[in-house]
Amino acid sequence: MEPNTTQTLANRVALVTGANTGIGLVTARELAARGAHVFIACRSVDRGQTAVDDIRKATGNEKVELLTLDLGNFASIRACAEQFLSRNLPLHLLINNAGLAGAKGLTKSGFELAFGTNHIGPFLLTQLLLNRIKLSAPARIVTVASRAHARVSGINWDDVRQATKGNAGLREYGISKLANVLFSAELGRKLAGTGVTAYSLHPGVVATDVWREVPAFIRPLIKLMMISSEEGAQTTLYCATSAHVSDETGLYYDKCRVKAPSKVGQDWALAAELWRRSEAWLR
Repeated sequence: MEPNTTQTLANRVALVTGANTGIGLVTARELAARGAHVFIACRSVDRGQTAVDDIRKATGNEKVELLTLDLGNFASIRACAEQFLSRNLPLHLLINNAGLAGAKGLTKSGFELAFGTNHIGPFLLTQLLLNRIKLSAPARIVTVASRAHARVSGINWDDVRQATKGNAGLREYGISKLANVLFSAELGRKLAGTGVTAYSLHPGVVATDVWREVPAFIRPLIKLMMISSEEGAQTTLYCATSAHVSDETGLYYDKCRVKAPSKVGQDWALAAELWRRSEAWLR
């Protein structure tokens, strides 16, 4: 794994979702430590403000700000994007980090909870910010996926509009992570030549709050082999900052290296169909 680099990110602006805890918090802290102007976007104002204060104290960087964001609620996503855009700042790094696993139900916007939160929400946020990102090029869009994408064989378009069916929601989580890989690959193709590059990644199996909704009896088993948030953030930071990947786009990374996703994760027709449907769902 490539060690942390210390290159400056002064005059660069980053937005990290779910950055009040886990690998998102570590990612935001490391970007701030290198001088970036960092916006953290999360649901809880209290926890978010605590994270902002902690990052400022740890890094000495006062350019760390909070945005409120609920990825399961279209109105919240649009308000978050509008709040950022109203600042008239560039956006060089969008890190779609926030996600959940093991939860059951529907989002406020009517999607299976994991799919809606982990894919549809970031898809909408990215679309709303994309023009600003293009104007800020060179810029990067990093989406935290998971090797769990390889455990599913496709996407049932009817199921993603219905409440979670699995007892622990892990199959649905895998589908949402497959959507992350496909979305990032299609994004890379659509942005070719713009100076904006896209990356998806497996952070490792990380002991973070993403597992907070998994049934209590399963949680200890899942966490037995997990790595720390600091370790888990390394591939995100690599994709966000490394000069080695500046000319790469649409690829999937694991342990700071390009890795081939699953066979279905390389289904470009499915990626195009996911994009088409995601756009239609947002109209």
